[in-house]
Amino acid sequence: MQLRRNVLTRRTAAALLLGLAVAGCAPQPATDRPAPASFNDTDTAWIQLMIPMDERAGLLTDLAPARAGRPALAAWAKETDRRLGDELSDLRELLRLSGVPDTRPHEGHTMPGMVGLDTVRRAKTVSGETFDRLLTESLRAHLVQVRMLCASERTSGSAEQAKALAAAIERSVAEQITRLDTVA
Repeated sequence: MQLRRNVLTRRTAAALLLGLAVAGCAPQPATDRPAPASFNDTDTAWIQLMIPMDERAGLLTDLAPARAGRPALAAWAKETDRRLGDELSDLRELLRLSGVPDTRPHEGHTMPGMVGLDTVRRAKTVSGETFDRLLTESLRAHLVQVRMLCASERTSGSAEQAKALAAAIERSVAEQITRLDTVA
């Protein structure tokens, strides 16, 4: 059976090449666009989880300028919010490249490190030291979980673009945790 399949595959390929030669065409490499990346299940699961994780964290960092008690923590949250926005743009582009539809499979979920909607609601009602504590605890948990997710992507993912983004996010998270330790 395998031998028969190989013979059919070779005959089909030979016929295709002969047809192109007869038509005056030759296969041309696509130089104007990169070859599509090979995304495996780990890549797409990582992307689909990271998007809502970052969106939820952004809901909390958006509140910091008006609610934080410490200016240094508010500044850290503002920088973190900018980084989250950049990550989200990159993650959405990867999702597009993967060809997987944005079905939002983690919508409404609360997972380790994901800022809960209850936390966001509570954060909208507090300020000063109470907000600072809520922000610090929630975002530290977020950053630690993101670091673990990125390490898993780098180990088990297959798309080089996704693995490279995971490595970049992991480095960014390490910087953010170090800075958070100084302002918290």
